[in-house]
Amino acid sequence: MKKVEIKGIIPPIITPMNEDESVNEAELRRQVNRQIAGGVHGIFCFGTNGEGYILNEKEKEKILDAVIDETDGRVPVYAGTGCISTKDTILQSQMAERMGADVLSVITPSFAAASQNELYEHYKAVAEAVDMPIVLYNIPARTGNALAPATVARLSHIPNIVGVKDSSGNFDNMLQYIEQTREQKDFAVLSGNDSLILWNLLAGGTGGIAGCANIFPEVMASIYNYFIAGDIENARKAQDSIRSFRACFKYGNPNTIVKTAVGLLGYPVGRCRAPFNQVPEEGVEALRRVLDEDVQKGMCRLADTENGVAGVSEKESC
Repeated sequence: MKKVEIKGIIPPIITPMNEDESVNEAELRRQVNRQIAGGVHGIFCFGTNGEGYILNEKEKEKILDAVIDETDGRVPVYAGTGCISTKDTILQSQMAERMGADVLSVITPSFAAASQNELYEHYKAVAEAVDMPIVLYNIPARTGNALAPATVARLSHIPNIVGVKDSSGNFDNMLQYIEQTREQKDFAVLSGNDSLILWNLLAGGTGGIAGCANIFPEVMASIYNYFIAGDIENARKAQDSIRSFRACFKYGNPNTIVKTAVGLLGYPVGRCRAPFNQVPEEGVEALRRVLDEDVQKGMCRLADTENGVAGVSEKESC
C-alpha cells in the first residue's frame, strides 16, 4: 500500500463549470496550481465543495485525471469515492486507484438509515477491495448517517483505513475520534469544519479538509504551518481571520457560497450545478464587502484580468 502522511490543509477543490454546466478543465487546472502555490498540503477531488454529489462517473474520471496530471506529484491527491451502495463505492474506489489517486475519502452512505455494524461492514468491504489509504468521512447533516466514535475506533484497526474527517460540527465527537484512536499511532483525525482546525491540532488531530482554502489558500495553510512551528499566536490569528467570511454561510449552502466567492474574486469557475446554485442578492453583497476587506488585508488575491486587476465590487456574481 502507498504510504501517505495524512496531515495539513487539504482543500476540497471546487469543480469549475461552463455556462452549460460542463466541466471547465482549463480552469480546474488553474485552480490546482493556485492552491499548490498557496502552500496547501493536498488536493481533494469530489468533496462537498467539489460537488461530488452531482457529478457522473465519466465527469469524475475526467476531473481526477486532470487533477492528478496537473498536480504531478507535488502534493497527494485525495479522491472522494463514497456512494450509497457498497458495490458502487467499491467500483469508484477501484477507478480512483487505477487512475493513480493517493488517498480515498469515503463518505458514509446516505438516504437510508444505516446501523453502526452496517457502516462497519461497508467500510471493511471497501478497504478489502483496494490497496490504498482510506480516510472515513463523517458528515451526518448531509448524509443522515453518523459514524460513532466506537465505530471509528473499530475501523482504525483495518490496516488501510488510516484516518477520518469529521464534519459533524460537534467538537466533542471529533475529540472522541482522537481519544479512541490514539493506540493507532498513524491514524489521522481531520477537521471538516474550518473553524475547528486549530483546536483539532491542539487536541492531537492532524489538520483539516478546508473548503475556505478555495478562497484563502495561504491563510488556511498557515494555520497548520504556524502550529507546527510552535507559533500558536499567529495560528490563532489565522484561524480567527476567516470568521467574517464564514458568517456569510447563512445566505446559502456553504459550498454554493464558497464557489460564488471564488467567482467574485475573478476566477471563471461558474455556478454550482442546478438546483443548488442560488445566493440571494443580499448574500452576494455581503460576500463582496467581506472579500473587499480581505483583499485589502492581503488574505486573498483577485484574479488577473485583461485590463489588470479589478475590485471585487466590479465583478459579476457567479
